[in-house]
Amino acid sequence: MPPNTTASTGHKPGKSGRKKGRKARLIVLVLVLAVVGGLAFGAYWSISTVRASFPQTKGSITLEGLSGPVEVKRDGYGIPQIYASSDEDLFMAQGYVQAQDRFYEMDVRRHMTSGRLSEMFGKSQVENDEFLRTLGWDRVAGQEYDTKLSAATKKYLQAYAKGVNAYLKGKDGEDISLEYAALGFTNDYKPAQWTPVDSISWLKAMAWDLRGNMQDEIDRALMTSRLGPKEIAALYPEYPYSQNEAIVQEGQYDELTKTFEQEGGTSGTGGTSTNGTTGTGATASSAGTSALQSQLSGLYNVLDDLPTAVGVNGSGIGSNSWVVAGKYTITGKPLLANDPHLSASLPSVWYQMGLHCRTVSDKCQYDVTGYTFAGMPGVIIGHNKNIAWGMTNSGVDVTDLYLEKLSGGGYLYDGKVRPFTSREETIKVAGGTPKKIVVRETNNGPLLSDRDDELVKVGKKATVNTAAPDRGDGYGVALRWTALDAGTSMDAVFAMDKAADWNDFRAAARLFDVPSQNLVYADTEDHIGYTLPGKIPTRASGDDGSIPAPGWDSKYSWTGYIKFDELPYELDPERGYIVTANQAVVDKDKYPYTLTTDWGYGTRSQRISDLIESKTKGGGKISTDDMRQMQLDNSSEIAKLLVPKLLAIDVGDKDVREAQKLLEGWDYTQDADSAAAAYFNAVWRNILKLAFGNKLPKELRVKGQCLWVEPIDTTGPVDDTDKVRECGERDADQAQPDGGDRWFEVVRSLMDDEDSDWWKTPAGVGDRPKADNRDELFKRAMIDARWELTSKLGKDIDSWSWGRLHRLFLKNQTLGTEGPGFLRYVLNRGPWKLSGGEATVNATGWNAAGGYGVVWVPSMRMVVNLSDLDKSKWISLTGASGHAYSAHYTDQTEKWAKGELLDWAYSSKAVDDSTRDTLVLKP
Repeated sequence: MPPNTTASTGHKPGKSGRKKGRKARLIVLVLVLAVVGGLAFGAYWSISTVRASFPQTKGSITLEGLSGPVEVKRDGYGIPQIYASSDEDLFMAQGYVQAQDRFYEMDVRRHMTSGRLSEMFGKSQVENDEFLRTLGWDRVAGQEYDTKLSAATKKYLQAYAKGVNAYLKGKDGEDISLEYAALGFTNDYKPAQWTPVDSISWLKAMAWDLRGNMQDEIDRALMTSRLGPKEIAALYPEYPYSQNEAIVQEGQYDELTKTFEQEGGTSGTGGTSTNGTTGTGATASSAGTSALQSQLSGLYNVLDDLPTAVGVNGSGIGSNSWVVAGKYTITGKPLLANDPHLSASLPSVWYQMGLHCRTVSDKCQYDVTGYTFAGMPGVIIGHNKNIAWGMTNSGVDVTDLYLEKLSGGGYLYDGKVRPFTSREETIKVAGGTPKKIVVRETNNGPLLSDRDDELVKVGKKATVNTAAPDRGDGYGVALRWTALDAGTSMDAVFAMDKAADWNDFRAAARLFDVPSQNLVYADTEDHIGYTLPGKIPTRASGDDGSIPAPGWDSKYSWTGYIKFDELPYELDPERGYIVTANQAVVDKDKYPYTLTTDWGYGTRSQRISDLIESKTKGGGKISTDDMRQMQLDNSSEIAKLLVPKLLAIDVGDKDVREAQKLLEGWDYTQDADSAAAAYFNAVWRNILKLAFGNKLPKELRVKGQCLWVEPIDTTGPVDDTDKVRECGERDADQAQPDGGDRWFEVVRSLMDDEDSDWWKTPAGVGDRPKADNRDELFKRAMIDARWELTSKLGKDIDSWSWGRLHRLFLKNQTLGTEGPGFLRYVLNRGPWKLSGGEATVNATGWNAAGGYGVVWVPSMRMVVNLSDLDKSKWISLTGASGHAYSAHYTDQTEKWAKGELLDWAYSSKAVDDSTRDTLVLKP
């Protein structure tokens, strides 16, 4: 039975409050606050200071190193289209132009990926740097550049770096970005030259944020302090294959499936365990629950403090991409849509641009347009003249945590002590003394536990069973992750950008090691397809990678990687469309390998499939605008399940009844002006809190929310006098239950068990009733939600709206979070009241444990029309520029919030017609 808990108020005591504010805040400017002060600071920044770094977009500039002239044509939104006559000139110009718009963002990114944030921001970032140096992203990127990448890719990376450095030449910090002017108050930091490795490293940061189930692996282990195996399994239910279809249904895993079924249908890479269960026995053979819970709590604190690269890593986050074949479209050719869901950032993580060879030839091979990252050459998502492609995170399991038995200068493996692989790193600190650290690695990977004192302490206190080695000085925690091996993903980017057909596309995908993404494809010949690329590990029988494993036993080591030709793909399925939205890639009973035990649960993907089916039923055809409208679908699938039950409950209280009546006749859409959506989501949040959140361990609950709970080590009966006050430790945007579609499935699976222990909750403050069954808990949730919204929005329900709760604030990810008030005013924008919600196609995500504010968004939206590429549409979250007060800083945001898309010019005529400024780069 879940533990009995009672709500408490007050501030959270203890060590979890000491997190030092390191998270993506990059807390630089405590010093600036002291040095500058409000009015003096404001007076210093005149209009000329703010505008000094704006890019030149007209006339001509001479760039040493070009072989011929390059034109940069910008439209009314400042989006550049570059025209050159050689590949090297094209990518050199790309580097120059991106640096014009976004160099400060690029500079921060490379300091993050190399573990050198302290060089820019001082001692507040030393602990982040220690952890990032331990991961060693830039070291792996250097290995890729030296040993893995093709000569052509290296040439393009060099050209790009040359372009960035041409922009930097002769410029002081304030000439580059307003933020450098702020940094100049506290240190003498000067931007260094850009290198090819700086570009490659960004792929590692992207892979980190999209790494798969590592968070679930930690959370399951942390739950063991309060919940038993069956209870944990109930919170990670089986993927609902019969309800929400997998991506690949008619694909080329069929031949493997035949062999798989002939051999008895048992996976050789993790058994047949399901979400929430495991066949590894790792808990029994590694550490006891108290050791594992404590160690991973410490690890979580370290991970949570790291700056995010492209998104929140959690079970609610995801993306949408789908493609519809010509037989179902108005144009007779495919339509492809994509909207990746990532953390909201200012500027947006994406950078829109076109890269065009005036004449495509062996000398100049590219004519591509789409979205890329500032700091990387090429285009990541988009189209060329023949094909289009989109991406969503696959969620496959490419990380494992290993508990390691440490012994002196080494670690135990199969009964023998092996020496660590170690290196010394020196962290330079702006305004401070350099710090040296030693990074140790086992055969499984770097020891993350070396970077947190709490992990060392709790390792010494670990309780283990007789199958585990003696703890001695404690256990370490190591990370095995595919992205820490040198790969060829940068080669894949350039290969995809010039792919002419499905075979070329598959060949490019073969090079895409990390992060593993769902790749959706369409071409002008009316083919549609899907392929899963990536370096995906195989594990020994019985190990599914769902929980930390004992590193001292070779039985739990990775056994290899799935061959690319054995990964699922699909070409021209009979159904005429392919949908990817982080759901299961394949049915687990039809595929011989375990890709993960932690798929998204398919709520969004099935809704998209249903929308396509409803539109094409009876011979209907889909237009480009239909695809856009699907991206904006605000329907709440969990509301469809719960609202009929909520309306059947006699709530008694007239004020609660008044709120309940909002749900009568509601169409389940979460529009920004909907009072019903506001009330339902408040009820949903309180259902989750009462049924699950209050029963989770403190490590998963929201920081500062306190409960009276039974002591963990209690045996026998416990009354209220024995309870202890325990406060949550997790940041609001990462706490559980987050309300994503995993929680939809948890609640769905419990609906018929009206007397489940999960529905039991004690009485609350005042006259809030206790609950002993499902409907009593739902009634309590409606009461709590009514008074929560009264507090937040007022007693008059006519004034309620979802958008008043569900707001987006865009913050500069460095100085805009912790800088002086004036600086935050200069750099930040918002709020916007948004429609949409969690696990909704229009995925403006919020964390139900932490509140209603928007924590991730469709970071861009695009619809590619393969019949006429100039009729394609696109938009970004913010704008092309990273310069505050540029006309293009957030000039797309209002349209983005309304669900509008911009025209997307591709042909030379369409580009010329849309051009507002032209800059010529001369050799």
